[in-house]
Amino acid sequence: MSQYQIAMVVGSLRQDSYNRKLAQALTKMAPPEFSFDFVEIGDLPLYNQDDDANQAEQVKRMKQQIAAAQGVIFVTPEYNRSIPGVLKNALDHGSRPYGQNVWAGKPAGVIGASMGAIGTALAQQHLRNIISYLDMPTLTAPEAYLKFDDNTVDADFQFTNAGTQKFVQGWVDAYVAWVKKIAG
Repeated sequence: MSQYQIAMVVGSLRQDSYNRKLAQALTKMAPPEFSFDFVEIGDLPLYNQDDDANQAEQVKRMKQQIAAAQGVIFVTPEYNRSIPGVLKNALDHGSRPYGQNVWAGKPAGVIGASMGAIGTALAQQHLRNIISYLDMPTLTAPEAYLKFDDNTVDADFQFTNAGTQKFVQGWVDAYVAWVKKIAG
């Protein structure tokens, strides 16, 4: 495959979130054959099994974006030692109705940023448990838990610290190789 479209799922709704900035930075670090489609999850209704037979247009849009992608990167903050509810809601919508799991087989990367010293380690572990059940082959190493602040990336979404740049580039390179291995 010469072109790879990656669905970028950011677990934070805040426009100026650290995780959204991290996601933007990741898109600049990938090789040219990789393109990125940011998946809107903030407008999804709360998952309700009663709606499976008549899914909302927003849900159909999200599922089409995931289905069209050769891989998915989850960029998540940590809320109360877990993933944000909006991200869990998107995962539930994408896996339903039973037998129509749009996530299955998509090579996944998990990364996140926070102001705290342990980054998003616990949220990422919870997310890995969920996406494993959803049959997503997931890059397991390297792991990337980033401490982030307003100066971690500049206005062009470039890392301001060479060490952080090198570390994140290593993660991106590993994810690119993972997608090529799984998606072909």
